[in-house]
Amino acid sequence: MTRSPHTRQARTLRLGPRSVVALALTSAIGVIAFGWPLLADADSGLAHSADAPWLFAALLPLLVAVVVATIADTGMDAKAVAMLGVLAAVGAALRPLGAGTAGLEPMFFLMVLSGRVLGPGFGFVLGSVTMFASALLTGGVGPWMPFQMLAMGWFAMGAGLLPGPDRLRGRAELWVLAGYGAVAAFAYGTAMNLQGWTYIGGLSSGISFHAGDPVRENLVRFLAYCAATSFGWDLGRAALTVVLTLTIGSTVLKALRRATRRANFEAQVTFDPR
Repeated sequence: MTRSPHTRQARTLRLGPRSVVALALTSAIGVIAFGWPLLADADSGLAHSADAPWLFAALLPLLVAVVVATIADTGMDAKAVAMLGVLAAVGAALRPLGAGTAGLEPMFFLMVLSGRVLGPGFGFVLGSVTMFASALLTGGVGPWMPFQMLAMGWFAMGAGLLPGPDRLRGRAELWVLAGYGAVAAFAYGTAMNLQGWTYIGGLSSGISFHAGDPVRENLVRFLAYCAATSFGWDLGRAALTVVLTLTIGSTVLKALRRATRRANFEAQVTFDPR
């Protein structure tokens, strides 16, 4: 009995139909959770502190559903789930190293590479679980936490959706991952800005949220808010992700792919007639 030759190389976990449904449902709930204040009238309660517990309660079973669906679609074993736990612990430990320092957060670099190797389904779960674990580690538990979990899940999932997972290698792959990391770092910051902007008081009228105003007008003010308050922070996050990806990304990718081979990702068993 031997393994088929293609399993000698680590293969990204593909999205099966059940994984697609689970991720689509989770993402749809996330988009609604982030964006509903833009459509609310002036008399609605806009504080995410009220809806965050409900979002968190919905998110946990959805994450379990994504894991179960990915396992069912790929036939992977418990070793891969254990690897998820290890990577989440490493990512949670990395987050405090740069938190509060100009957006220099090395965990984003690990999420990009891990999402690339693990695929979009497990990448989403890894990003969410890592953010949850880091919040517990740093005491950063609050109404923003489920939104951080969703945003980081999308961040890692996007890396798993990049083209050429089994063909693109070397410097070309690193440049693709670095470019994605830079763009996604700004996207993450923008999503988290939207979470807080709708209920932050004391802002000037040019960048504050006006409940009940047309969506277009509020979006213009939101872009001004992002430029005025978080552009430098997001730039630092993006720059560090690019630098780490281009300098040590190759070594980390090799280690992750070696680990996935040992975890028997998509291992297919065939019988040798000899």
